[in-house]
Amino acid sequence: MKTELRENLLAALRDGHDAWPGILGFEDTVLPQLERALLAQHDVVLLGERGQGKTRLLRTLVTLLDEWTPVIDGSELGEHPYEPITPASIRRAAELGDDLPVAWRHRSERYSEKLATPDTSVADLVGDVDPVKVAEGRSLGDPETIHYGLVPRTHRGIVAINELPDLAERIQVSLLNVMEERDIQIRGYTVRLPLDVLLVASANPEDYTNRGRIITPLKDRFGAEIRTHYPLLLTDEISVIEQEADLSADVPPHVLEVLARFTRLLRESPSVDQRSGVSARFAVAAAETVGAAAIHRAAVLGEDDPVARPVDTTTVVDVLRGKVEFESGEEGREIEVLTHLLRRATADTARESLGGIDLGPLVNAIDQGEPVVTGARVTAKALLDALPDLPVVDEVAQRLGATSVGERASALELALEGLYLARRIGKDTADDGQTVYS
Repeated sequence: MKTELRENLLAALRDGHDAWPGILGFEDTVLPQLERALLAQHDVVLLGERGQGKTRLLRTLVTLLDEWTPVIDGSELGEHPYEPITPASIRRAAELGDDLPVAWRHRSERYSEKLATPDTSVADLVGDVDPVKVAEGRSLGDPETIHYGLVPRTHRGIVAINELPDLAERIQVSLLNVMEERDIQIRGYTVRLPLDVLLVASANPEDYTNRGRIITPLKDRFGAEIRTHYPLLLTDEISVIEQEADLSADVPPHVLEVLARFTRLLRESPSVDQRSGVSARFAVAAAETVGAAAIHRAAVLGEDDPVARPVDTTTVVDVLRGKVEFESGEEGREIEVLTHLLRRATADTARESLGGIDLGPLVNAIDQGEPVVTGARVTAKALLDALPDLPVVDEVAQRLGATSVGERASALELALEGLYLARRIGKDTADDGQTVYS
């Protein structure tokens, strides 16, 4: 099975085919290490904080298996017709010869995943005596009385164990033979099954001291230990959001950039517990929350084209603060920290997106004219109608690729917020949620 993975990976590399669909930000770091581990036919453990795509990466390994593979029809462990390993299949192959029935198994059925929980038992992973088979008349020493666990049942496939340190140490011991000798031991039975499996696992490095650890003999049996990470580039962070978020409304690129920058600032903040990390799921949930805010406004105010605006990002602070772990000395300051970092993300996005545009005419017009009102209860059309008719308004919309009414309002709101954060105009937020730039 490992040779099969190796050959398919080499074929993908030679053909320039993407062997890791949907995996973003690991192209120059994690993936080369994983590819070398697979070419060396090593079992692998991925170490990294939450939300770094470890499980997604493990599941992608399935694409390197042959699409279909033959198995003995009805065999408990999905054995190859030429290589039966259980007593029952060996007996059937000897009796039936070329008439042995063959079925075809899809590669998706050759991947098994187990979340390591404290109540996981040896029977779950390896197997145990089946009292029903004993009651049917078989002797207690008969190997056919064994009920096989997850690992043997994934013979000729990939076994993935998530959060391996959460597995009790005595349960981890049961995997030692699987990892090295490629067989299993069940109670007092003398069973030697030449299992053909790739064992992969994920773990959070902090789990070694917090909830558990990977025992040294098991850790030693993994051929490769690979560290994952959060996206290193802002563009990768945005791409992850675009790929994973189920957006119910139009969320323009500059709003996604604000959320991506916000997430990255959280990962750098000394107020946030970096041992826990800030998951990529935070940015994904933030984008979905912002889209929901736009849908909510459209439903209440009767807008036909719901488009997220920078004002909608403020909902993220209230809704998602529970997804961020803060340092113990920051108790009571969570909202303050999140609001400050969101403003920084918005200011950075406005500066990068609108750099080179002279917004002076817009500042002068607001200074001399009526205040501009926006907010969660203000329609995009009302916001645009309140803006002065100036060429710079069209220039901002053009720079951000805004064409519809909702997109133009979102683009201009970013410009207004950027001017406020640069201390060029004032802003007041009323109790009813309206924001007034003046």
